[in-house]
Amino acid sequence: MGEAWGVLAAVLSSALGGTSIGATRYLVNAIDPLAIGSFRFGIGFVLLLPVALLQGARWPARRDWPAVAALGMLFFAAFPLLFNASLIFTTAARGALALSTLPLLTMLVGAVLGSEALTARKSLGVVIATLGVAIALLSGLTGRMRTYTAELTKDVWRLEQRVTAGHLGDPESFLDEMFRARHGLLAVSTMSALSREVYARMVTIAAFGPGPGQALLEDAVDQFHHLSVMADSQKAYLQGTIEFYQARTNTKMTIAAERLAVIAAVTLPITALSSVLGMNLIVNDETLWRPLAVTLAVMLAISATLLVWAKRKGWF
Repeated sequence: MGEAWGVLAAVLSSALGGTSIGATRYLVNAIDPLAIGSFRFGIGFVLLLPVALLQGARWPARRDWPAVAALGMLFFAAFPLLFNASLIFTTAARGALALSTLPLLTMLVGAVLGSEALTARKSLGVVIATLGVAIALLSGLTGRMRTYTAELTKDVWRLEQRVTAGHLGDPESFLDEMFRARHGLLAVSTMSALSREVYARMVTIAAFGPGPGQALLEDAVDQFHHLSVMADSQKAYLQGTIEFYQARTNTKMTIAAERLAVIAAVTLPITALSSVLGMNLIVNDETLWRPLAVTLAVMLAISATLLVWAKRKGWF
């Protein structure tokens, strides 16, 4: 009965520990790691101290105080501070995967210190537990990447429809939206390709030996391969959409520049003649009507000639 209660307590502790990892990952963006550790174990100290005093628990022998203090500093100061800080730079899932190695490390340290014998049963149990955690996290990772790729695929199709419909909004923000979608696909493609190569190497060397472990590795290689192909295909399609949109926008800008050049060319002779002759044909004392009429006729003729020439060139 005592062993059953111990196993139950260990399971409950692991469940609470897993929950605390997610909560810590959420808090590290708002509170520094030292404060999180201080609150966590400070509150625990306040709650457990009265219980320990009421039970009349015996204090360790004086000669053991340095070792007890060192263990306390290691587990209740260094460990939480470093682990909380690590969650700033990684995900809760990866932090949990790192913690899943604790049973293995505990078993090895216990064997080295001579507190517990290293048996085949314990070793097999630890390996199975660690492998199970890795498989669960791998399945979660591939599932999340598939979901993310599906969401990006919807964004790609939506962006492509806006392009083919003739998007007339802000081109800068629209291009930023398309490039963000492409960056997401590039991230999925890169992660999938690298993971595929890692697991493919593990398959080659038969890291887990023949049997179910090898089959799971081969399945991981297949999943990451399909994710990489899907992301690359959508990325190439989106890149084609971006190039189409940029080509159409650049063409419109070129046409607009040509038309502005035509307008400048048509108005340039009129501007030149009016600036030179205007002050001499229209004065305060009198207006020279005949020279003015001839000048206006010349202006109109030059402008009409330039317009006809530009039209034949297909500039507008």
